[in-house]
Amino acid sequence: MKIFVKDGNVDGALRKLKKKIEESGRLMEVLKRQEYEKPTTMRKRKAAAARARWKKKLRDQNLPKSTR
Repeated sequence: MKIFVKDGNVDGALRKLKKKIEESGRLMEVLKRQEYEKPTTMRKRKAAAARARWKKKLRDQNLPKSTR
């Protein structure tokens, strides 16, 4: 992965690098491998991410939220 600095704009290059790392998923992979995650914690994290995606989808469609 390479990022080129144009006109001495290091801040812009750093933002692009962070964005590329985030999009590639390498940061999450490194964080995931740092320590053991219990299966129940992993399920809870994945379920929370699914709920967040669903809420974002509803918000983007401008639909009313469902009641629990």
